[in-house]
Amino acid sequence: MKRVESLLNLNLDLSLPRLLRSCLGQGAFLGKEAVVAASGRAGEMTDFFNSLLVTIRPRYSSGILCLALTMLLVPAMPPFTQAQVIKSGPPSCPGVALTFDLCPVRRGAGYDQALIDYLIEQKIPATFFMSGNWMMRHDEQVKALLQIPFFEVGTHGKVHAHLPLHSADEQKQEILGPVRLLKTKYGHDATLFRPPYGEFNDDTVNVARALGLQFILWNVESGDPDPTLTAMRIEDRLKQLVRKGSVIVMHANGKGRHTHEVVQHLHQHLLPERNLTPMTMSDLLICNGQAAP
Repeated sequence: MKRVESLLNLNLDLSLPRLLRSCLGQGAFLGKEAVVAASGRAGEMTDFFNSLLVTIRPRYSSGILCLALTMLLVPAMPPFTQAQVIKSGPPSCPGVALTFDLCPVRRGAGYDQALIDYLIEQKIPATFFMSGNWMMRHDEQVKALLQIPFFEVGTHGKVHAHLPLHSADEQKQEILGPVRLLKTKYGHDATLFRPPYGEFNDDTVNVARALGLQFILWNVESGDPDPTLTAMRIEDRLKQLVRKGSVIVMHANGKGRHTHEVVQHLHQHLLPERNLTPMTMSDLLICNGQAAP
């Protein structure tokens, strides 16, 4: 009731963010870009709302005012952050993307050679997201992966930081580090980026976009780094979740005890049974409903 009363008493010359928060509640968030975009329509909105308040009954004015604000403001607002984050391919595409994170590890070799050998032997397309620190410790492996024509390489931040805890400038340096390394040392232009831990905020998305990177997450989490999960449990999880256009996240840095075994099961059983074809991330995104030959 207090929210309705405050809305009815609002002076329409007040800021648009305040007006919108009154409609949506205190938890609402309006980005800076939306405020700037909407500010140019403030006069139009004020005239419109003044005429509304005169012609409608007071008991209904709050709801209609919010509805009118939404109709006028939405066209001026930029796309939501989530619309710029890719979690899957087209739902009509009979393919899935097998994606593998290569982030630093404290113990072990940091590279699942048996898994990589199997992918190469079976010619299974795959996409790898490499962190900068991982690349600096695995020079030969980076070179080897870049030479496989059905492999694709993207980046995964420099030190595997929690990006939302950092400023936009700090995030830019964290994201740009491995992109520069791949270009200067290996001659590879990286166009795909996956944030460490899958964590991000608006700054992360804006920085990646400004750098010309596609922001890649996933919609199927294998859970392969979890030491308590058996291969069978991971496979059961994939059976429930994998479908057309899926992006599966796994690890090729040795953290997944059963990743090699799970990939074998995917390749030999689950995907063929569902008429699904492994694809690189980029091929999945341009899939037009037909699997690549």
